[in-house]
Amino acid sequence: MNVSPYTLASCQDVAEHLSPQGCRMSYMNPSYIPQTRFNTSWTPLAERYSLLLYREDQWERELHGATPVLFIPGNAGSSGQVRSIASSATRQYYIRPNEPAYEVYSRNMKPLDFFAVDFNEDLSAFHGPTLQSQTEYCARAVSYILSLYPADTTIIIMGHSMGGVVATSLLPSKDIAAIITMSTPHTLPPARFDQRVNEIYERNREALFRDPTPILSLCGGATDMMIPSELCILPWSVEGLPYRRTVFSSALEGSWTGVGHREMVWCHQVRWRVARAAMELTMATSSADRGVVLDRWLRDGHTLPPPPTEQTPETFTLNEGDFEMLRPARRLFLRDPRWKSTHILPVLADSPRFVLFVSQGSISPIAPQKPYVLLVSVSICLGSSAPFQCGPLQPIVHRLIPNPVPGTVFPAPQQGVDESEGVVVFEADLTLQSLSGDQWVAVRIEQSDGEGWVVGGFVSAEKIISNVSMLGILFGGTFVSLRESHQVDLRTSIRLPKLSSNALVVYRVTPSTTEDTFCEDSPPLWPLLVHSSHPSETHYYTLSNYFTSVSSQGVTSNILLHTHGSAPYIESVAGLFSEGVEVVIYSAFGACPRQLLGFHVAIDWTATLGRWPARYLTTIVCWAIGIVSLIVFEAWGSGESDHTPSVPPVTRSLREFGQRRLPRLLLASLLIALLPLSEQFFLGNGGNWIYAPMAPLLLLIASGLVCASWGLLLLLMWPVGKIGNIFSARQQKQQEEITGARRSTLVSMAFVFALIFFFIPWQVAYLCCWFIHMQSCAADWFASSEEAVSIAPVTAIPLLNRDESSTPIEDTRDIPRMPSAPPSAHRYLKSNRNHKAHLLLFMTWLLPLAAPVLVVWVRTLVTAGLTTPFDGDHFFLNVAPFLILVDFASWTSRPLLLRKSGEWYFSTRWSLCLVAAIAFFDGPRRTYHIFDAARLAIGALAAVRIGPQYWGRSFWRF
Repeated sequence: MNVSPYTLASCQDVAEHLSPQGCRMSYMNPSYIPQTRFNTSWTPLAERYSLLLYREDQWERELHGATPVLFIPGNAGSSGQVRSIASSATRQYYIRPNEPAYEVYSRNMKPLDFFAVDFNEDLSAFHGPTLQSQTEYCARAVSYILSLYPADTTIIIMGHSMGGVVATSLLPSKDIAAIITMSTPHTLPPARFDQRVNEIYERNREALFRDPTPILSLCGGATDMMIPSELCILPWSVEGLPYRRTVFSSALEGSWTGVGHREMVWCHQVRWRVARAAMELTMATSSADRGVVLDRWLRDGHTLPPPPTEQTPETFTLNEGDFEMLRPARRLFLRDPRWKSTHILPVLADSPRFVLFVSQGSISPIAPQKPYVLLVSVSICLGSSAPFQCGPLQPIVHRLIPNPVPGTVFPAPQQGVDESEGVVVFEADLTLQSLSGDQWVAVRIEQSDGEGWVVGGFVSAEKIISNVSMLGILFGGTFVSLRESHQVDLRTSIRLPKLSSNALVVYRVTPSTTEDTFCEDSPPLWPLLVHSSHPSETHYYTLSNYFTSVSSQGVTSNILLHTHGSAPYIESVAGLFSEGVEVVIYSAFGACPRQLLGFHVAIDWTATLGRWPARYLTTIVCWAIGIVSLIVFEAWGSGESDHTPSVPPVTRSLREFGQRRLPRLLLASLLIALLPLSEQFFLGNGGNWIYAPMAPLLLLIASGLVCASWGLLLLLMWPVGKIGNIFSARQQKQQEEITGARRSTLVSMAFVFALIFFFIPWQVAYLCCWFIHMQSCAADWFASSEEAVSIAPVTAIPLLNRDESSTPIEDTRDIPRMPSAPPSAHRYLKSNRNHKAHLLLFMTWLLPLAAPVLVVWVRTLVTAGLTTPFDGDHFFLNVAPFLILVDFASWTSRPLLLRKSGEWYFSTRWSLCLVAAIAFFDGPRRTYHIFDAARLAIGALAAVRIGPQYWGRSFWRF
């Protein structure tokens, strides 16, 4: 089965083809001033972390006494990541070193002081206490920074990745003016192994809904390969809630590109807008004003801009001779206008939507960053003849869209777009104006110097609808025809309401064009496909390269429609956005023929498979733990009916699981995936049938990984057992030695518990426990091989095991004998070995749940030393059941985990089924619950089945 290599290759192609990145590199001259006065007198964490002040070398030197900004890096992030945004803010404020630009100085705009915290690249995504320590340090850093400024000064917080989670954790705070997060997973933790991280997210969710501080989240989209960008989406504001915005970089006006996780802080098209927004925030005095500033400089076009402060009078009169009247059949087309003029178009009953394009000019207040002089206004006029009474026309769409150069890749790699590029789109629905009588739309050229162009006219509001279903498109595809009455002109809307809009599926769109593609003059706006899958997410695709007159240059563009609005384990909001796939085509062909005939729409399986691993990797691990729990449950139940231990080898357990249990589980997983469960459980598909077949596929992959893991363990145990046999002699376990071992073990166990309680996290003890048990299993495996060889010289006819006729029975000379044990106690040695092997497989798959905190601890030891507190990780009972079971299994010669008399009505091994149920249903979203269930299951088995023996009491009954 080649699914895994193919999926890996698909993941590698996502950033390049699904959402290519077009970012210009940013340059700066950084220097940093350590804030040595922010020491342990402010916080004891000053010994662990540090605070720096950024300065653009030779451009600025002293504290400005203006507005401070605090930058918080993310998981394994660096304080140096502040340099790109801080440098842009400095060079926008100063025209030359220490000389402010007139544009900002004349408006009394304040400069910015950028502070950055250095967390020594702590791994905060995996560990709640580390995240909490960073929050406490940043809270004190805010107090220290504000102590350097006049009273009532507020601070702007910027956070990258998990730094945005820390920034949100600082709320509520009257000292914070606004928060801008970049590539921050707000919805769910990217690593869900620690319950304390989830608790921080719960507190942040309350702050997101209640605190009035404006928060804007920037997301990179599919180009971000570190976190799925659906985690970046903030909860949506409704009436009465504070300012919350999510902006995808693919929709960000003037950016229009996917941005990687680390690139988010240095991508020029993003960083200068973030810096400018922070500069403009210095003049805002209220939360509402700050929201207006953020909407202006970090726009995605989904919200209408605020009314301009300076515009033409709201009402005016058009007299005879003040305008040019256009016939209904004509479109407004002005190339390089050179003088002021007014053009009016009669409103058509069958085409009530008015669309206007202005290239690199302005329809106030929307314009490129460096627009031409061209300024256009749009009004609605009443009257059957002149004079007309006119007033402002309210738009339903007012945004800036790209105008890619034909024959080039969009966005351009390592370049992207320029600040002066873009076309302003103005759309108005005349049916919403509530006006009676004859209506006219007036387009006024307020300013012009002969650069740019203006194209406008009326279009039908009717959409082209294709009712193709997911079943119809699953393996073939469909063709969406642009009928004669809906040929591409200015604006065309196409809707496929029955297709699924989910992060797990990607559609490939291939345009079909006519053979006649020759145009004497290039159209001002080649067809541009706009896909808005979510109120915060828009993607732009140029169609110019699909026309033969342009594509002959060998340039092609991928049109891969994808979304982050709906995704596994993300709770959907009813009514937030409609189901289905909808696209809009903007074009201004002018004198060129209308060349676009339609589209072929199909599922792009390469890109689709590339979307799955990032969203289901944790699911596969959790389901593998569930599979191992079921395998151990079946194996440890062998012999319970006749009360004789006969645990099969792990290899046989895996084979029987694959032959008997797995087919039933595959069918059950498919049926469960069809149930309308919450998106938080199981597959996270909410019962959507199109994604239900993924459940058996993931189950097969998890089963294969379990089998592969046992093979790797066998390869690992062979050298470990060989080495252990060389350096340690075999011990004779007589009764007196066993009693002494038990007494010394109790002392050692108490010492280990004390170490966990005072010094080391319990995850470290669990890893040591796993190593000890692996060595014990390796020694047993090697010993069993030598015993089989040693039997041959002393027996004339090898005795055959009743269960496995090909395996000689073990030599009993080295088997420890208990006075109360029967002569056949050696029969239980092999069962004990298999018991331990199953436990080793189970503990191995629990390692991924404990390993992240272990990595954090090791990393923290390097940077902060042994005294670093790990609150909550010193509860020794988390690992005590495993320590007791592993220790008992290493020296006992009695039957291991034999069912006791008190279990006739309920066997404690059924607790393993609880572990499996949690792993399958709740584990993918709350992974930490699995280890809790495993700890309780092993604790119950240890307490009931080996507790009395472990403490020196004998319960032998034969």
